Amino acid sequence: MQGSGNFAEWQKLTTSFYRQKDVVKLAKQLLGKILVTHFDGITTAARIVETEAYNGVVDKASHAYNNRRTARTEVMFGEGGTAYVYLIYGIHHLFNVVTNAAGTPHAVLIRGAEPLIGIEQMLLRTHKHKADNTLTKGPGNVSKALGITTQYTGFSLLENKIWIADDKKRYPASAIAATPRIGVDYAAEDALLPYRFIVKGNPFVSGRKA
Repeated sequence: MQGSGNFAEWQKLTTSFYRQKDVVKLAKQLLGKILVTHFDGITTAARIVETEAYNGVVDKASHAYNNRRTARTEVMFGEGGTAYVYLIYGIHHLFNVVTNAAGTPHAVLIRGAEPLIGIEQMLLRTHKHKADNTLTKGPGNVSKALGITTQYTGFSLLENKIWIADDKKRYPASAIAATPRIGVDYAAEDALLPYRFIVKGNPFVSGRKA
């Protein structure tokens, strides 16, 4: 099904979507949805094409594994529908969607997205000269292009700064692949779980293509 090109027709995802109990299923459902930011009067948006699920306290790859609670991870234990943004290598801000009910620290990392709105602004933020697939390929690039930094961790995705919208676009099952996650070798057997979802052949998918 084709999505709507009319921004006014996009529907912001509601609480019920984020409170789903199955984070793996939700990570797959996020493919095709649109990540939107509105900062300082500037709107940017990109269609999600790559996600990774993190299954809370039982998942060795999760920051909340074994009920680990720190100042950084506390937001993961809040209500679903919240942004969890953390810094890696002192450089990259990674945007995650907190899901499920309060007390269950599920999250989905947005790893790749296809630019839709505000491409000129994305180029300015990333200091790039042309809108090739590196613009929003990989989680650090997604956040940088859309202006998301750690200052937004804990922000509600139900408000008007950062949100995820649905324009009714759906990928057929044949267009989606599930693979192990990237960069979680420390998670032992959990590193092999097929918790990463991609849109096959999309140029904004990072890492392994299938």
